Formats: sequence, structure tokens, C-alpha cells
Amino acid sequence: MTEPVLRHVHCPDGGAGHRMAYWCWGDETAEHLVVCAHGLSRQGRDFDVLARALLSRAAAQGRPVRVVCPDVVGRGHSDWLTDPMGYQFPTYVGDVLALLAALHAQAPIGGLDWIGTSMGGLIGLTLAGTPGLPLSAPINRLVLNDVGPAIEWAALQRIGEYLGKPGTFATVEDAAARMREISAGFGPHTDDEWLALSRPMLRPAPGGAWRLHYDPAIAVPYALFTAETAAQGEAALWQLYDRVSAQTLVLRGAESDLLSAGTADAMRARGPRPRVQVFAGVGHAPTLVAAHQVAVVLDFLLPTEGSSGASA
Repeated sequence: MTEPVLRHVHCPDGGAGHRMAYWCWGDETAEHLVVCAHGLSRQGRDFDVLARALLSRAAAQGRPVRVVCPDVVGRGHSDWLTDPMGYQFPTYVGDVLALLAALHAQAPIGGLDWIGTSMGGLIGLTLAGTPGLPLSAPINRLVLNDVGPAIEWAALQRIGEYLGKPGTFATVEDAAARMREISAGFGPHTDDEWLALSRPMLRPAPGGAWRLHYDPAIAVPYALFTAETAAQGEAALWQLYDRVSAQTLVLRGAESDLLSAGTADAMRARGPRPRVQVFAGVGHAPTLVAAHQVAVVLDFLLPTEGSSGASA
């Protein structure tokens, strides 16, 4: 499957509920499920390159796999919430539980792996570290892409400078150039790679212009963060992290302003005691498009003989 199928799941929210979109790759009856969850202002098509690579590796191994990449509510093809205060982790985690239940009803989940970039990593960390959640299957392998329990306050401030201010753009190329500017931490990409990452981020706007895909109101609860509340959240996240039993891989951009080298070192020494892979020339966050980045994830999730994944 070279292109994904777009599907939706109904998610309860105390009112009429909302729909969350998700992109399906591979065999939708496969027991092995890999969920790829995007960052704060991104969407599920960020993982196209990785999803194709996972399917290719799985096919070579004769192991059917389904890869699911949700558009977290308020992003991509998912609904926008009436109450912007719903754009917080309790909603996101509840939506994922609804998604997993629907996928399990469609075809039983025999093994669950999670790849999460930034916000998507924190969703996975919450799922893996919270006891008693009605998970359809436990997370076996967890990839935390440039995120951990401690998030640098300066990075949160940087993100807040552009979040919720999407604007409009005359052309796709203009929009891609602007996103390239604010996403310099993604590291070097060819023009074709960057356009592939950028096109799913855009929706038509009046007058033939283009706008970003997400609800600007996702910035409302984000703006309420303070250094004090961030510190409180950090303490809670470390508690979750220390309860994670899944095999864990932490990816870090060597120039990341969000996941510090000190935090990555602390993560290595406690909780699931993960392998930590650092990518040179990248900040926040590795896009998992470059071949060497993809290879690290493949070897962790679908190890071959001689790869490092089995012992990660």
C-alpha cells in the first residue's frame, strides 16, 4: 500500500462527541499495530515515509502489520472542538483509547507499538505509564521522538510565539517557506522532501489562498502554561515515565531546545532504561524522513538478524 486510507472514529467528550481522523496503512486485519502520533501543530501524514518503510520491512519479514497515524483532534481532517479548553491531554488520551477500541473491534490487536513525536510522545508516555487504563493491548515498544518528562521552558515559549497564528498564504510554496523558517529544528531536507511534509499541512482558504490545517484555538490552553505549571507537569510525567515497562527508544536531535542532553541522560538511567539515539545536525524534532533516522526506528520495531533492535 503506497497511499493510506482515511478513516474516522467517534470520540465521546461529554457532549455530542467529535470525530477523529486517522490514516491507515497496510493490512487492516493484522494483529501487529503500530500507532504514529504527531507533534503539537502537525498531522498524521508526517509519517508517510516511515509508514512505507515499516510496511516494506514487515513484508520482507513475512509479518503483516497495520500502521495507523491519527490526526489529533483540532488538526488535519479531525473535527475542531467547540470548547478550546478541550485541547489538552485528557481529551487526546481519551480519543486514542476510543481509537484503539475501534481498531481492536475491527481486528484484535495482538501487539501494540507506539511512535510519538513531541506531543505524540507524551500521549504514548501517558498510555504506557498510567495503570488501569482500558488499553486494548499493552504497549510493547515505545519510541519517544525528542520528548521526555522534562521539557525546556524556553522551547515552550518559542512554540507559543507562532502557535495559533497560522495566517494565509498565496501559494503552497509560500506556506512551505514559512513553515521551513519556523521549523528549522527539523534539520536539512531536500525541496521535494519539504514540500511532501508541507502539502498535508495546508487547506484551501477563500480567494484561492491557503491556510494551515489546524484550529488556531489549540493555542488557548497552551497560552495558560507558566513556568510553575510546567514544573508541576514535569513531576507528574516523571512518575508516569518510571512506571513504563515497554521497551523504549528515545530519539533526540543533538541541537534540540526541547529535550535537553541532561534530560535524555536521566531518562537513560531510570524508568524503562531506554536506548537513546542522538541525531547530529537536527534540533526539535527529527522528522523520521532521512534514511538513517528511519533505519533506527525500523531496527527497534522490526529488528532483523544483526540489528540492534532486539537489545534496545
